[in-house]
Amino acid sequence: MRRFILLLSLAVLSASCGDRDGDFTARERRIIHESDSVMYVTVIDNPLDSVILRTPSTMMSDRALKSEEFRTLCEKMLSTVQSPEQDGVGISAPQVGINRRLVCVLRYDKPGQPFEAYPNILIEELFGEVSSGPEGCLSIPSKRGLVPRYSGVIISWTDPETLVQKRDTVRGYTAVIFQHEHDHLDGILYTDRADTVFTSAEMAAERAAFEAAGAYRRPSYLD
Repeated sequence: MRRFILLLSLAVLSASCGDRDGDFTARERRIIHESDSVMYVTVIDNPLDSVILRTPSTMMSDRALKSEEFRTLCEKMLSTVQSPEQDGVGISAPQVGINRRLVCVLRYDKPGQPFEAYPNILIEELFGEVSSGPEGCLSIPSKRGLVPRYSGVIISWTDPETLVQKRDTVRGYTAVIFQHEHDHLDGILYTDRADTVFTSAEMAAERAAFEAAGAYRRPSYLD
């Protein structure tokens, strides 16, 4: 089994190498264009998906950030995380099958609480008190956990319009969301950090209802 996972990891890494460093690969372009507006979300209990979720993500080039593929990917990720099937507060590119450093986060700390996309994101600093709070994950359905997180973060990312690096200091629950989504980009899941993990009966029932309606089927474009 370990050898199988290693071979899959090598295949994913090989497929991520584009003609130019940081450009979208043919596989990534296929995922972006062939997916529905609500994209399939990778789950840890699927062996093929787990390889994607455990693979560290790479930066995108300026060329990629100016591409139609990037704009489409952001739009579809935002549609996915806000869909009734997912109803999340954040999503990362690996969760839709693309190992790039891109997250979409619900900014509870801003007027109107907008969802925003952050390409080439890095957490430059963690600060403040550490406390454990409840977390769930679109890629670990029906589960919840208590996870220790810092109360503040300093993030940096590339503005896709100007290609200039920007920074922001974020506190509170939004800082927790950034830490959770940033972990995905390094192949880390909240269960790796959690003090405890448990099954949510409410989430399990909701998941079962959507599955009965035909949601969550793994698409062929990820193979």
